[in-house]
Amino acid sequence: MRPLTPCVLTLIAVTALAGLLTASPGVAQQQKREDPLQTERNRLQQTQKQLREEREKAAEARKRETSLLAELEEIDRRLADKQRQIARLDGRIRRAQADVRALRAEGDRLETQRSGQEQTLARRLQTMYKVYAQGGALPVILSGDDPLARAAVVRHLTSLAALDARLIQEYRLTSERLGDRRTREEVRQRELTDLREEAMLEQAEVDREAARRRTLLAKVRDERAYHERMVGELSEAARRLEAFIRDLQAKQRRVAKTPPPAPRTLPPPGAGFGSLRGRLPWPTEGRIVTSFGAQVHPRFGTRTFRNGVDIEAAEGTEVAAVYAGQAVYTGWFKGYGNLIILDHGSEYYTLYAHVADIHVREGEDVQAGQLIGTVGDTGSLAGTRLYFEVRYQGKPLDPAQWLRQRG
Repeated sequence: MRPLTPCVLTLIAVTALAGLLTASPGVAQQQKREDPLQTERNRLQQTQKQLREEREKAAEARKRETSLLAELEEIDRRLADKQRQIARLDGRIRRAQADVRALRAEGDRLETQRSGQEQTLARRLQTMYKVYAQGGALPVILSGDDPLARAAVVRHLTSLAALDARLIQEYRLTSERLGDRRTREEVRQRELTDLREEAMLEQAEVDREAARRRTLLAKVRDERAYHERMVGELSEAARRLEAFIRDLQAKQRRVAKTPPPAPRTLPPPGAGFGSLRGRLPWPTEGRIVTSFGAQVHPRFGTRTFRNGVDIEAAEGTEVAAVYAGQAVYTGWFKGYGNLIILDHGSEYYTLYAHVADIHVREGEDVQAGQLIGTVGDTGSLAGTRLYFEVRYQGKPLDPAQWLRQRG
């Protein structure tokens, strides 16, 4: 039997494979059915991967996105710190200027005094020159025969020499004091220059922070997304303030050990704060520019509710307590800046926000009309003004109905 050649073997293998494919058509059809399934699986995996990536991007964006109120608060805090630093520097500058003026005046006085001493010494030198030009003091001493006269002359010359020595010593002391004053004046003048440079740097920082604040506020006013974010954050701040006041009330009741009063729709008449409806003094000089109640933004149509009023006033205008009470909160409150809350008893509270400087301590009793702060723009979106609230049993009341009418 002849051996099979490689060509024959190859032909047999191809024929066998064709026979298998012909005999098993189901296998090929199954592979065709599996291809679309695998494609869909791959597509699903790709979609899931993209979804994970998008979620990660969204989470990263949320991390980067800071609260507008928090950003404003941080800027306001930095501004307040810088302004306090500038105020301290201004005080040091004024003291340094006063020291320089005092040292300069003292130096001028010593200069005049030394000039007079120089003239006196010059006259003494002229006299002594004349004496020594005639042979010195010895001929004067020996000119008389009377020993008593000569002794008197010696005593006189000795006293003149002592006077000259004293004049010279006084001149030296005056010169030393004058030199000391001039040196101290130069030192204080250099300190004054350094303080002025530091104040200029701090003021430049204040200007930069103020520019950042203006940019952010411009976005809030001009861009709907920023405005709506701010409205949402302010609404949340108002809810936080209401919850905070409820906590204060509960704390006050626990301290007084009295049960909460029955709910009322209107504050009861009677003595104390409740008797001053329509006759309450104004907390600051100014005019109401934002009223109590529902507000609709004229451009974006967003709706908010104001629990108090904005009283427009110049920065630094005094803020006074409208009625006697106790300061139960003094400090920063998100969305309101520097905030003062006074408890007037009988569930009445007044709130003063956007304050620049606080002049009352937490827990301190205050009298009606007492200075408790100054008008500022801390936490304000619309410039310098005082935000003022009246609350009874935690509920806000329209302050315009409580403040006395003007004019």
